[in-house]
Amino acid sequence: MNVTLMSLNQPATDGVPASSRWSGTPSWYLWDGGFAAIGRSEGIVPPHQHHAIKIVVVVDGSVGIMRKCGEWRMTRGVIVRPDVVHSYNGNGAVAAMIFVDPESAEGVWLKASLRDDITIVPEARIEKCEAALRMFLEQPLETLEVGTLIRHCVHALCAGAPRTRRLDERLTRVLAAIRESEELRMSIEDAAALAFLSPSRFSHLFKQQVGLPFKRYMLWRKLTRAMLMIGRERTIATAAHAADFADAAHLTRTFYMMFGRAPSVLMRGEFFEISSPFELPAASKAGDSFRRSLGEGRSPATAH
Repeated sequence: MNVTLMSLNQPATDGVPASSRWSGTPSWYLWDGGFAAIGRSEGIVPPHQHHAIKIVVVVDGSVGIMRKCGEWRMTRGVIVRPDVVHSYNGNGAVAAMIFVDPESAEGVWLKASLRDDITIVPEARIEKCEAALRMFLEQPLETLEVGTLIRHCVHALCAGAPRTRRLDERLTRVLAAIRESEELRMSIEDAAALAFLSPSRFSHLFKQQVGLPFKRYMLWRKLTRAMLMIGRERTIATAAHAADFADAAHLTRTFYMMFGRAPSVLMRGEFFEISSPFELPAASKAGDSFRRSLGEGRSPATAH
């Protein structure tokens, strides 16, 4: 197979011992909220957790996955629910790794298909993705556009019909405002006002439906924004500033916490910035008008 291989596990360059390493030139497909990558990786990524749904589909070989305090399981396909602590072993395999926004239409559908925090994908479903991925690696000019390929793989792993259930419209309004914001500085008070709720009620509703506290969600959004900036600017300090981290050290600590490695993993290779492959919930026109009213300094009463 004549392909450009990549690894998601480049060791840090700051003197920290690393248990994983690059195996070739990486290629990254980045969007605001996630990424996809295809290639070969070696070594173990230590325990970490992030808000994306993590999909790994193997083209050649097998990878390892382990829950916190669990045992390694070797597989050709795995899906990890959002916010689940896990370790990953690239094991020298060629694989696709896709991070799905759990609030997207595809994310809602995929989450509804999962019974466990970590799901080993049956071989029959892996084959639906593997053939398309192999074609993409071997004949990239004669296959699906990358966004279409990503959606194809996600849809192949979903069960049943697409879900019609969506988040509460008030939360949809807030999430849309966060995605559209150039500066990720929305406070919980501002978010609650946008949702017409008190901060305490908003905090409870957000954790209940999104699955993590608002403050941690904002940290996740800053991290995905920083990944885009690293791809564009190739400097961690610039990315930290653009994504509203306190400094490069703060970004590095957050990267380790959520990805199990340093942001220097993104400092090598080819970068392709693409539109999100997933359908994201849009705010209503009423929500758009309300965001403008906030910008003009008017604050409505909130519900409790």
